[in-house]
Amino acid sequence: MKGISILGSTGSIGRNTLRVVEHLQGQFKVVALGAGSNVDELAAQIDQFKPELVAVRDEPAAGELASKLRDHKPEIVTGEAGLVAVATHPQAEAVVSATVGAVGFVPTLRAIEAGKRVALANKETLVMAGELMTAAAARSGAEILPVDSEHNAIHQCLRGESLKEVNRLILTASGGPFRTKSKAEIESATVEEALDHPNWKMGDKISIDSATLMNKGLEVIEAKWLFGFDADRISVVVHPQSVIHSMVELVDGSIIAQLGVTDMKHAIQYALTYPERFENCLPALDFTKTSQLTFEEPDIDRFPCLALAYRALCSGGTMPAVLNAANEVAVAEFLAGKIRLVDIPKIITAVMDAHDPTAVTDLDSILAADAWARSAAGLALASGAGA
Repeated sequence: MKGISILGSTGSIGRNTLRVVEHLQGQFKVVALGAGSNVDELAAQIDQFKPELVAVRDEPAAGELASKLRDHKPEIVTGEAGLVAVATHPQAEAVVSATVGAVGFVPTLRAIEAGKRVALANKETLVMAGELMTAAAARSGAEILPVDSEHNAIHQCLRGESLKEVNRLILTASGGPFRTKSKAEIESATVEEALDHPNWKMGDKISIDSATLMNKGLEVIEAKWLFGFDADRISVVVHPQSVIHSMVELVDGSIIAQLGVTDMKHAIQYALTYPERFENCLPALDFTKTSQLTFEEPDIDRFPCLALAYRALCSGGTMPAVLNAANEVAVAEFLAGKIRLVDIPKIITAVMDAHDPTAVTDLDSILAADAWARSAAGLALASGAGA
C-alpha cells in the first residue's frame, strides 16, 4: 500500500479523499492527517483510518482531540509545524493539499521539497508562489497533480498531446449563484445567497470566491504554473451545467474536452492513481439526462475579480500573492457580515494599486508580500475603501 497524508482532512476535499481511499480498498494507507479545530470529525477519522500522526490548529484543540480518542492514539502535533510534519511524513508517498487559503502554503512547499507527489487542491499555493513551487518540484522530482476539477480536466486533455500543438487552455466556470443576477441584486446579496452554489458543495471561502468569479481568476494563475501557458493563452468560458470541466484547443482548431459528473471524487482519485485509472465509485455521466450544454462570456462588469486576477498574473512577481491575501481578508470580512459582496473587488483593487511588485526570490519574499497585503487590506477596510 502507498502511504498518504492529507492536509485539511476534515474539509470537503479531505473527506472526499478518505472516501476515495476507502473505495480503492487497500491501495492507500493513511499515515498522517492535518486539520484545524474540527476535532469531532478528526476523531472519527482517526478511529477509522488509524494514522500515525495528526495535526490540529493549537494546543486547546490537541487537548480536546486527545480526550475524544478511543483505542487508536496517534501522535498529536500543532500549528504550522504540525502541518509540515504531516506533509513530510517519511511514509507518505502522496500528500493531498486541501487546506483553505495561505495556511497550506509552507506545508505544501515542504512536501514538494521532500519529493512527494502532491495532489493539489489548495490553489492559493500556486497563486502565491507558482514560480517557487515549480522550481522546487524540478529540483526534488516531486509531482504536482491538480485536484481542482478544471485543472484536473486540462491535465487529462493534455495526456499524449505535445504542448507545441496546443493553442490555448479553456477553463470552464459555472458562473456561480449570481450568474443571472443584475448588478443591483449582487450589491444586495446576502452571505447565505453567496454560499448557495448551484452545482458544487464546497467550503465557505471557495464558495464566496465562486460567487465573485475570483475562484476562476485564481485558477487562471494556477494554470500558468501547472501547464506553462501565459495569460493570453488561458481563456475562461461560463458553462452553467458544469458537465464539461475544461477544454484544450489545439493549433488545428480541434477541441479536446473532459466531461463527467459534478463530483470531486473523480479528480481526487485521478490525482492519486495517475498514470493508472481504476473503476470509480461514481455513476457514469448519462447524456440522455443532459438536456443542453450552454456557454457564455464572463461578464467582467458584474464580476471584476476575474479581471483583477489576470492583472495580477500579467504584473507577475509578488502581485499574485498580494491579490490572494487581499482577497482572503475581504472574503473573511464579507462572511462576518461586515462588508458587501461587491466590496470585495474594491478592497483588492485598493491593495493592488498600492503595491509595487518585486521578484519572487525565496519563501521570505512571498511571506513578506502576504503580510504586507493583509495589513494593507486592513487599512483599506478601516478607511472605508469598500464602501
